[in-house]
Amino acid sequence: MNTLVGDKLCSFEDYLQYDDGTDNRYELVQGRLELMNPPTIRHLLIADFIRDSLKAEINRKNLPWLCFKEAGVRTGVQKSRVTDICVVSQEQALDLLDKSAVFQTPPLLVVEVVSPESVNRDYRYKRSEYAAAEIVEYWIVDPILNKLSVLRLEEGFYEETVLTASQSIVSQVFPELILTVDQVLDAGKLDS
Repeated sequence: MNTLVGDKLCSFEDYLQYDDGTDNRYELVQGRLELMNPPTIRHLLIADFIRDSLKAEINRKNLPWLCFKEAGVRTGVQKSRVTDICVVSQEQALDLLDKSAVFQTPPLLVVEVVSPESVNRDYRYKRSEYAAAEIVEYWIVDPILNKLSVLRLEEGFYEETVLTASQSIVSQVFPELILTVDQVLDAGKLDS
């Protein structure tokens, strides 16, 4: 469960400068700092696999894009979310080279991996905030329900395609990407 830190409201500028001397990660939700729980190992394995796959496709196509884990995205006046994966242009990254990695312009793609405590946040809150921030494509990877949702922004709202098993992920941002839901979910398994 995420914990709200204190009762004092925080501006977006204060959030960018906030440092409590720990490695804790926070999101800014309605002006309040919300402590993020550490991810599960399954979550980390899946996020690494997706990042590696997207980076390989960026390199293969020689695209002027970068792929980051745990970068921030401003989603409102007093809102900022920490993404599992986001793809941005090199120009967007250059603007933040020596600043907090919180993008104030929409990334090309955001991916979230669902954990037990993040179900509402990933499916409900981030979905509406990412649409309002005009992020054109948003993936929700759900290892709990063994599915992957691809959301594409259409006239301010997300149109959702739910994929399972051996279905291929069809991305407008990465139209030549060859990746199935099983490949993504299997990345979260450890052979014993």
